[in-house]
Amino acid sequence: MSYDLMLKEPELYFDSIHQELNNFLRDTFLTQAIANPLNIKKMATWRPAVEVKQNDKNYKIKVQLPGVKQDDIHVELDNDFMTISAEIQEEKEQKDEESKNERYHTSEFRYGKYMRTLSFDQPIKCDEAEAAYKDGVLTITIPKQKIEHNKARVLEIKGK
Repeated sequence: MSYDLMLKEPELYFDSIHQELNNFLRDTFLTQAIANPLNIKKMATWRPAVEVKQNDKNYKIKVQLPGVKQDDIHVELDNDFMTISAEIQEEKEQKDEESKNERYHTSEFRYGKYMRTLSFDQPIKCDEAEAAYKDGVLTITIPKQKIEHNKARVLEIKGK
């Protein structure tokens, strides 16, 4: 069986289900006496959605990165690989006297670092790749290198 694209981290397909189960168990069994789940720093797996399309000429990759500043996104290309990394940092506020008693009631925001490596089934042209970031979606277009397929050739074996 042949695949057009191989994901570098297939074991992470079930991270979302795993994270939801962890959240359920934490919220159900952690009592107020032990720990308030809202006070636990949410540095869990942050895994934005990725979409990869390809045609004969290029790959087109889209990554949903809502709330990420463009300067906090980094893309590194190699002949067969692309690594995307990003970070969302929690905003620090200066609190006045009136809001010092303020605490979270609910927080489902995710903070932390994200890194994902994708591998491609044929070499890419790193020099001609383009990236754009609009409305929280990173779009990367990477041209494929042409691979020449030579016809099989029978060599004549000469004697000494």
